[in-house]
Amino acid sequence: MEPYELTATEASALIAARELSCEELARSTVARIRARDPDVRAWSWYDEDMIIRNARELDKCPPRSPLHGLTFGVKDVIDTADMPTQHNSPIHVNHQPGQDAACVAVVRHSGSLIVGKTDTVEFASGGRRAVTRNPHNPAHSPGGSSSGSGAAVGDKQVQLAFGTQTGGSHIRPAAFNGIYGIKPTHGIVSREGAKMYSHTLDTIGWYGRCVEDLQLVGRAFQLPADDRPAPTGAKGLRIGLCRTPVWSAADAYARAALMEAARRLDAAGAIVEELTLPASFDGMDAAQQTVMRGEGRAAFLPAYLGSHHLLHEDFREMVENSRRITPAQLVQAYDLAAACRRAFDGLFGDTLDAVLTPASPGEAPEGLQDTGNPAFNSMWTLLHVPCVGMPVGKSARDLPLGIQLVGPRFGDTRLLDIARACAPAIHEAGPLARIDAEVAVAA
Repeated sequence: MEPYELTATEASALIAARELSCEELARSTVARIRARDPDVRAWSWYDEDMIIRNARELDKCPPRSPLHGLTFGVKDVIDTADMPTQHNSPIHVNHQPGQDAACVAVVRHSGSLIVGKTDTVEFASGGRRAVTRNPHNPAHSPGGSSSGSGAAVGDKQVQLAFGTQTGGSHIRPAAFNGIYGIKPTHGIVSREGAKMYSHTLDTIGWYGRCVEDLQLVGRAFQLPADDRPAPTGAKGLRIGLCRTPVWSAADAYARAALMEAARRLDAAGAIVEELTLPASFDGMDAAQQTVMRGEGRAAFLPAYLGSHHLLHEDFREMVENSRRITPAQLVQAYDLAAACRRAFDGLFGDTLDAVLTPASPGEAPEGLQDTGNPAFNSMWTLLHVPCVGMPVGKSARDLPLGIQLVGPRFGDTRLLDIARACAPAIHEAGPLARIDAEVAVAA
């Protein structure tokens, strides 16, 4: 096994034991990127000499934390003091921020090796698409807007990477690239230094190759502790199978993946029961769109005024309020979200540990322009709840399929513990498993 193939958890143990140096891991990572970047094109910026030089510096000091020396990609809408932040926009070509974003500072101070900037949909919002391809099938999208981060981790070019989510930009690429990802509770990770689209929705998350990798990063961010003992397996866990109000958007593979995950959990001893959300949740997808585009007007107004000729039409239309979103509609969306957040948190307790639901509408779309429908993510983003994306298997075209587990607000640590307990069952057959769409169950 080459060092780049190690999960973050495996590499962390070896670095702590002085059985693997940061430079060895860095050189293996550089070789992997050099071999694969012409095909996958996950990176908007990296410097091989800087990677090696920084790894050597890390080898000169004792490990600062379990993240010491681990390779980290940063979505190119998140500021880095030593690398440009370009937002995939002609407005920001070679733009160099003066300091790290808060999330980058946390992992850098913890000893992580920041490898480079990963390609993104323009401003993580719309406009230009990333040039990144799905590493499992290059004719298909890796998802967006966290395109490069998802593909880089999915192709084993880095062990960890930051993504962001306003609608479905983080969890959906996790599904499309066959990796694990967490979208934490809104606000639990500081967004300082990251491009803002919607202050109500924008959330920074991270990718890894297993749940344990997500937990390593979670500890660095000091996610709120949970006093309950972590489950040692799926047996006895109470899982709500939730098709959501947008179930009609799921293709046969999405339905098959969800039902296969439920079947596997049931076989492992979990108590899987149907969960139908109250009728008020039917309006949450539309409410998310209203909030996102309503708040986006303010986010892109400065660029509209200062760089109008370089600003993509998507953002011009948003500032011009082409959808005619009214203050009354925004208030209604905010109020609905507040009511549904209380209702959703209230579902958890003696009868429910986690919600099992689709992570995407199915296979990754063909081509690079369509990064996927966020229908199965938008509601959860507006609810501010933590979501953990997990792979289930692959389709006949070698495209990964995933699901997500969802928990109540600020239940991130508990949700990760549950995901770790469920992962051996949900992903039991490994990354080469095939999901037969013929077993899909129509709702």
